[in-house]
Amino acid sequence: MKGGLALYSLQTILYWPGRGIPAGKGKIESGMTARSPYDTLVTVYGGSGFLGRHVVRALAKRNYRIRVAVRRPELAGFLQPLGRVGQIHAVQANVRHAASVETAARDAQVLINLVGILFERGRQRFDAVHTYGAEQVALGANAHGARMVHVSAIGADANSSSAYGRSKAKAEQLVLAAQPSAAIMRPSILFGPEDDFFNRFAALARISPALPLIGGGLTRFQPVFVGDVASAIADAVDGKVRSGTIYELGGPDVLTFKELMQFVLTTIERKRLLLSLPFFMARLQSTLLQYFPKPMLTPDQVELLRNDNVVSPSAKAELRTLQGLGIEPEPIEAIVPSYLWRFRKTGQFRKRWTIPR
Repeated sequence: MKGGLALYSLQTILYWPGRGIPAGKGKIESGMTARSPYDTLVTVYGGSGFLGRHVVRALAKRNYRIRVAVRRPELAGFLQPLGRVGQIHAVQANVRHAASVETAARDAQVLINLVGILFERGRQRFDAVHTYGAEQVALGANAHGARMVHVSAIGADANSSSAYGRSKAKAEQLVLAAQPSAAIMRPSILFGPEDDFFNRFAALARISPALPLIGGGLTRFQPVFVGDVASAIADAVDGKVRSGTIYELGGPDVLTFKELMQFVLTTIERKRLLLSLPFFMARLQSTLLQYFPKPMLTPDQVELLRNDNVVSPSAKAELRTLQGLGIEPEPIEAIVPSYLWRFRKTGQFRKRWTIPR
């Protein structure tokens, strides 16, 4: 079993108290003294989110000690079964408050920043969460002599018309300024059982007669399995990536937005109209939709959709990809149908024969 799927094998996580490290359980290469995962504490900021829970699982499989830094640690109890007793614990931290970030960094050898938002609400602003928050994690890594892995996004661009894209690019700049050896991961859109992309459009197709194709559905994406991204981040913790390098993580296939919607409809066995929606009309609608508690679309997201979300040719040439890390990415066909079946009219049940009249 290869790639991110290996994280989900039914293999028991064993602990040998008082007996040292099992043979072959590995040392990490860090440029300093090699340290066993059993003796390595990793702080994961935002570890209870969609990507976070898979990163925690990957690290637990590799026997790291894990501190999950989240705003509401009392809601992160579901992470406990991913590791052995005492291996995972949650603490309170808010990346908008420097003191809490620094406290969560104490005694850790590696810091991972996964914190991100897709839309702004109240005090949760792109500049506060993406930019200021990432810088505080990097400063915390410096203060405590820890290495850092920062998760950004392929849409990061200092010249982007999207505030999201600009804040992600600024965060990368500040992280590398404070921590030049940091490894930065830029994934494309993530898919997996709890994703907010395929699940969202499948749910919409269940109640709506049409699915919108913003900008004609021509924007290209390279969906990547969340388990593969988690494996790449765990490799960075292992010390298997180049320091101070930006990696771009995409799946094996590049598909347009229209092709992704067609895949969703085929998977959930529903026929719906695919309605082309020019960017100006999408932006007009998003000015109203952005005020929903969980907006379907915001003006900033419309701006993001103007540009392709794929791995760059330079990243491929320089092996700054999943394949460059030795991870063979899983295609959407291998994963997505396993959790979208619930959006079919009959769920997992299908008519397998016809009763003769």
